[in-house]
Amino acid sequence: MVETRTAQRVPTTASTRSRLAAVATRYGVGTFTGHLRTDAAGVRLSRRTIAALMRAFGSTPSGTTVEKIDERTRPDDGPVRGEWVYGPGADRASRRVIYFLHGSAYMMCSPSTHRSFAARLSAITGLPVFVLDYRLAPEFRFPAAADDVDAGWDWLVGHGYEPSDIVVAGDSAGGHLASTFILNRAAAQQTLPAGVVLFSPVIDLTFGLAAQRERVRRDPMITAANARGLVELYTVGADMSDPRLTLDYAGAADCPPVLVQAGGAEMLQADARHFASCFAAQGGEVTTEIWPGQMHVFQALPRLGPEPDAALLRVRDFITDALDSRRTVQGATS
Repeated sequence: MVETRTAQRVPTTASTRSRLAAVATRYGVGTFTGHLRTDAAGVRLSRRTIAALMRAFGSTPSGTTVEKIDERTRPDDGPVRGEWVYGPGADRASRRVIYFLHGSAYMMCSPSTHRSFAARLSAITGLPVFVLDYRLAPEFRFPAAADDVDAGWDWLVGHGYEPSDIVVAGDSAGGHLASTFILNRAAAQQTLPAGVVLFSPVIDLTFGLAAQRERVRRDPMITAANARGLVELYTVGADMSDPRLTLDYAGAADCPPVLVQAGGAEMLQADARHFASCFAAQGGEVTTEIWPGQMHVFQALPRLGPEPDAALLRVRDFITDALDSRRTVQGATS
């Protein structure tokens, strides 16, 4: 059952609670990330810290159920790992689904850290959400994550889900995975999902765009230099001209519609705007929302203010329209 509240327009100002949260984050989390290390101990600490923050500021709806997919327990499913998340009221039998690619920085987080986010997305849309458990750096470097995204798509299609009934969503590094996935499939004239949602996507893996933005306003969570150091655990030694790392927008006109949401307080709003500009310039259909005063992937942190749930209502409407439009087009051409 889809959440029935009416989605409102993107607000023109941030709520008081979210403004205070940004200030507290700047002097809490922002101080911690300023001392991040990328050795083994630093990676372990980063993973534990982000998992604790996601638990503290997320909110998993009561009645959420989870079905784990793991090659070790279900060898018939091949190498794909992840979990199906069903928010309260979601139609477990639905053939329409969301394929979710989590962030962060290609080196931390998992389906469990993003379970609250996925559950709220499932509850608000009424759809099952499959969260891919892709391999992380530094244990697995490029192109491991990109290969896993392809495998996850093939797994869904192989289990009977039509591409026109799938919406791909990704946050942060997951947004980078989602954007390269659709652009490269479009260029290769392969099947595509009905729509794509990008939450605070990383687009420029050099963080040059982010660095320019932070000269105007510092991100409360992390600096561009520190974020780049984390991502380099994945990209070290890779050819950055590879279209799975640096986006090639040539196939944008053949891509499904894209919704991009980012926060006005984060440095990656520059990446969001850059993606939208390049995508639209090549004929792609894209809607961009910059939410005033909001931090990186604010949609995952409902305890910090009212904006996360309000943003997901707009995501719900975009997903519904994308699925209905793709099905209508297919029916007209069949």
